[in-house]
Parts: sequence; structure tokens; C-alpha cells
Amino acid sequence: MRTSASPLLPLLRSEVQGELLALLLLHPDESWSVTALSNTIGRPVQSVQREVARLAAAGIVTEQRTGNIKYVSANTDTPLYRPLAELMAVTYGPEPVLRGLIETIPATDEAYIYGSWAARRAGEPGPVPLDVDVIVIGAVPLSTLDDVAERAEASLHRPVHIRRISREDWDAAATPFIGEIKSRPLIPLRSAL
Repeated sequence: MRTSASPLLPLLRSEVQGELLALLLLHPDESWSVTALSNTIGRPVQSVQREVARLAAAGIVTEQRTGNIKYVSANTDTPLYRPLAELMAVTYGPEPVLRGLIETIPATDEAYIYGSWAARRAGEPGPVPLDVDVIVIGAVPLSTLDDVAERAEASLHRPVHIRRISREDWDAAATPFIGEIKSRPLIPLRSAL
């Protein structure tokens, strides 16, 4: 099966490769089973297994077996680690980094990346976005969102703008701004329950 190059980073063979590299390299202290990787990025286990095998053969990830389960993690000892991690942070990083931060906020009903980064992630051509826009639906304190934005900026090496919208305004598409956001690509960070 032929896959197309990644729209976020055309140097990569596929979206699966980009998603795996971002997840593994931006969380270097964590290990995942192939099944957990597959579930996290929402890709078939067979595709994940193929990419993990390629990355392990190149020394970019390490594999450890515990019983019948193979665990995969970033190889931080390779000279490729730091430059690859930086490259993944500015291309694929917003989704896994922001998802991890948003999941820790209890008052968030939904959250999405929108704007130019979401458009590139959805395959629309264009330059690498200079910032990342996030919309949070719920009653999250603004100070909490400021903290999340600051932490995300440190990891992603670019500005992160987070807007909060009430559930009522979001559901009613109460403003032209909300209507525009809803009409364009959205990358879910936390979906409605």
C-alpha cells in the first residue's frame, strides 16, 4: 500500500510516521505498547508496527519486551534525538502536547485546535504556521488557560493562543467568529462527552 508524504512535514514518509515520532519524541520518559500507540494516534496496529520497526532499525526508538508485550520509547541517547524532537515539536507537536495539557483540566467540556495549524494538519497546503490557536469550551478559569498556553509555548517553541467560549455560545454559534471556527478544520483535543 502506497502512502503519501506528510502535509505537515513533507520530509516524512507518512502521517503515521509523523504522529508516532511526535508522540514518542515529545514524551521521552514514557513507554507504550504498540496497541497503546495505535489507540493513542488512532491508526491501525499493523501500520504502527511497521513504522515502529523502521524507527527501531534506525535507532530512533528502543523496544523492550515484558512478557508478550513489546514497549516502545524514544531513544534519547542517539544524536538524532534532540534535533528530531525539536522538528516534531514545531510540526506535529501541537496535537499531543496540547491534548496532554488539556486533559488535566477538569472544567473543560471540549477543546480544539483551529486556524492555520489545524488547516495544515487537515492537509491544506501552506507554510508552517507561526502560532497555534486553541478554543476551549467550558468554565475553565482564564488563569488556568494562561498557564496551559505558557507550558505549551515552552514545548512547541511558538506562541499558543487559547480562547474560552461558554457551552451556550458554542452550541448556538452565537458570533460570526464561532461560526467561522466551526466551518473550518478542527483538531479535537477533548471532544464532547
